Amino acid sequence: MIHKAVLPVAGFGTRCLPASKAIPKEMITIVDRPVIQYVVQEAVAAGIRDIVLVTHGTKSAIENHFDKHFELEASLEAKGKTDLLEELRSIVPADVNIISVRQPEPLGLGHAVLCARPVVGDDEPFAVLLPDVLVDGEGLARNDLAGMIDSFEKTGHSQLMVEEVPHALVHKYGIVDTGGELPGPGESRPIAGVVEKPPVDEAPSDLAVIGRYVLPGRIFPLLAETPPGAGNEIQLTDAIETLRREEGVDAFRMQGKTYDCGHQLGYLEAILAYGRRHARYGQGFRELLSRYADEE
Repeated sequence: MIHKAVLPVAGFGTRCLPASKAIPKEMITIVDRPVIQYVVQEAVAAGIRDIVLVTHGTKSAIENHFDKHFELEASLEAKGKTDLLEELRSIVPADVNIISVRQPEPLGLGHAVLCARPVVGDDEPFAVLLPDVLVDGEGLARNDLAGMIDSFEKTGHSQLMVEEVPHALVHKYGIVDTGGELPGPGESRPIAGVVEKPPVDEAPSDLAVIGRYVLPGRIFPLLAETPPGAGNEIQLTDAIETLRREEGVDAFRMQGKTYDCGHQLGYLEAILAYGRRHARYGQGFRELLSRYADEE
């Protein structure tokens, strides 16, 4: 059973400036909680119990968010604010561990994942979740990450989560080549490679890699041997390509929906989606949307 997930959160978040100048981009809120909390909840719902944050010295707010705040909890308890107290205590379930490691230099996603090697080890499979992307599993019996973990356990192949994107936009994504045989939603298929931002008329499919991976511990020695690639950074995709050639890699086609919270419009769309159905604020938010829609 896969019970470890690596979340690379050391980046500067330049796409979110100026909001991310003094606040980690992962701590910008969607309705009433930061983006990173939704991603951790996604992992926990899929059975993950060890969350490894690959972080940076300027990102202490993320670690603090998942830590116990004794003084605040004592104050809420003394004032009888039990609902808020329980909400704070449920940020991290009691059986979930939050572990932090530092990425000393910004040497790429592959290097960030490699920084988790001492915690995960070379003999255990694990998940990687990029916190820029929210994967919404609303309405699903089990979320897409859980489905991808199941596919890994059945096939033994590394899994890349993919989402169908409009054909006219394939030039913006890493697109998987499944040899013409496309997986259905909730299914996986072996890939022949990933083409980064292909011209529209040359794209091998409309399935884009979206920032969720399930990988074997074998990836760590491969990353350690991977030379710098694009941008003079150690690229995770280069090590995954080596895995593909040696033992095969599958694309898992998700059933839910994604929101790119590394971009301002993605944040706004996520707020619309999560705000409309929020248990406490949903009705009021829908009324606000109707009022502003009527003013146009």
